[in-house]
Amino acid sequence: MWLEKIQPGAMEQVKDLTSLPFAFHHVAIMPDAHEGIGMPIGGVLATDAVVVPNAVGVDIGCGMCAIKSNLKASEMDRKQLTSIMRLIRAKIPLGMDHHKNLQDESLLPQGFEEEKMKVVSTQLTAARHQVGTLGGGNHFIEIQKDTKDNVRVMLHSGSRNLGYKVAKYYADRAKWFNDKYYSQTVRGLEFLPIEEPTASEYFDEMKYCIRFAFCNRSLMMNRICESIAEVMPKAKFEPMINIAHNYAAWENHFGKNVIVHRKGATRAYKGEIGIIPGSQGTASYIVKGLGNPESFMSCSHGAGRVLGRNQAINTLDLQTEINKLNAKGIIHAIRCKNDLEEAAGAYKDIEDVMYQQRDLVKPFVKLQPLAVIKG
Repeated sequence: MWLEKIQPGAMEQVKDLTSLPFAFHHVAIMPDAHEGIGMPIGGVLATDAVVVPNAVGVDIGCGMCAIKSNLKASEMDRKQLTSIMRLIRAKIPLGMDHHKNLQDESLLPQGFEEEKMKVVSTQLTAARHQVGTLGGGNHFIEIQKDTKDNVRVMLHSGSRNLGYKVAKYYADRAKWFNDKYYSQTVRGLEFLPIEEPTASEYFDEMKYCIRFAFCNRSLMMNRICESIAEVMPKAKFEPMINIAHNYAAWENHFGKNVIVHRKGATRAYKGEIGIIPGSQGTASYIVKGLGNPESFMSCSHGAGRVLGRNQAINTLDLQTEINKLNAKGIIHAIRCKNDLEEAAGAYKDIEDVMYQQRDLVKPFVKLQPLAVIKG
């Protein structure tokens, strides 16, 4: 474990993971870990020839992307930032909202045999309404500046309802399979043996969802860049960095080919670029992996929650959280009590999280928020 304190519920889930007969070598828990469904978010589980749908989670392919512009933050005033955010909100549906009009079919993943997929084949029309939409919860769009005053954009989103449908279907199938064969497992951690056809079907649909999540982020980033360019016509952008943090993949660790499940964890092979966001009131980081074998070459996917959503709403003070962001000049959307579920006070200290994983990644870009849109 790369953390000193862990929620009691998350610790029980860690114990459950270590009791699984197919868990390989050890379980790795990242510094942003907190309680999830079956497995902590911020956990890494390597398995021997089985896949566990709930060890990937319901937002398959959820991840981060970031892009650097040629603009300088010191040359962008608050009025321009506000105009950009207004344009972004007009182009990108937030929360539960979808596009009213079907998006072009070419924006969906290409090269897949969707008609052979049990879930994806039924969701293609819905997916054309969902692609290019942010979603809710902790998903966000953030305009930032780095230590050299460069304006950057960071985006966090996933596979929307498509990923949820795939995850639920195969988690239910795993439960049915385990019940049928009287398999002893932990509730929420039902598994599919890799030689079973259903496991292959899950892998195929999971890969589609990962690609859909990438398409989703790419389309949103394009529309964000368009919005910035409408206000700042001289804006130019470098190629986008993209990483996922909810998926399972075959990898070789400790001399064996295993299935590594990362649930709210980012791959951090040596020299690999990663993105670790903080909260809407704190710094975020772009990092390079150090390839630490003990973490299955992984790191955190963010700061991680210190308060559950209801706990944050019921315990944090609205005006205090607003004042924190206002004092930093951050354009934000905390307006009412319910918004406190995504307040900075609901999250761990990102600097402490980065310190705890100093043997997993090396930061090379530090980013501060200028304006934030939350799902």
